[in-house]
Amino acid sequence: MPAFLNLPLETERLTLRPARLDDASAFFEFLSDLETVRYWWSPPAKDVSEIERQVQRAIDGLAANQWLDLSIVHRETGDTLGKCSLFAFFEQCRRAEMGYLLGRPFWGHGYMAEATAELIRYGFENLDLHRIEADIDPRNRPSARVLERNGFQQEGLLRERWIVGEEVSDTAYYGLLRKDWEAARQSAVA
Repeated sequence: MPAFLNLPLETERLTLRPARLDDASAFFEFLSDLETVRYWWSPPAKDVSEIERQVQRAIDGLAANQWLDLSIVHRETGDTLGKCSLFAFFEQCRRAEMGYLLGRPFWGHGYMAEATAELIRYGFENLDLHRIEADIDPRNRPSARVLERNGFQQEGLLRERWIVGEEVSDTAYYGLLRKDWEAARQSAVA
């Protein structure tokens, strides 16, 4: 994969910048909130040191061009709102997976749709991806809406794929092809 250049990314209201260790306290607030992590891949965080280790892995992964983990920061207030990522790159097929998390205090303002739209643009234009994938818990309708607003299509359902704590859940698989993303952008301009 090409190097992760031209960072940070900017939108009208947000800056998407590489994760930093000082993000750990905001991430801990989000990742320890039961409602925020309801459909996350791990149970609520219990200690900020576990989040500090995750942030350090994100920093190391970016330096090694393995994955891109970006903090979502409000441009006016400087508040860290959440994060979004491209990871699981498969260079031969030019594909990657996308993940995201938004702190509960920031839900309902369109921030995640705005952040992921910019991350998708970066993936297709700067990283020359052919396909971006996402998997979500099918009960997470707000997450499905974020993907659908960005042009993703649900392509399948994997039954009982995740076990987090004692809860077993399905996975809804979504995909977005570069050609479909480009066609949508062209029709929006026309």
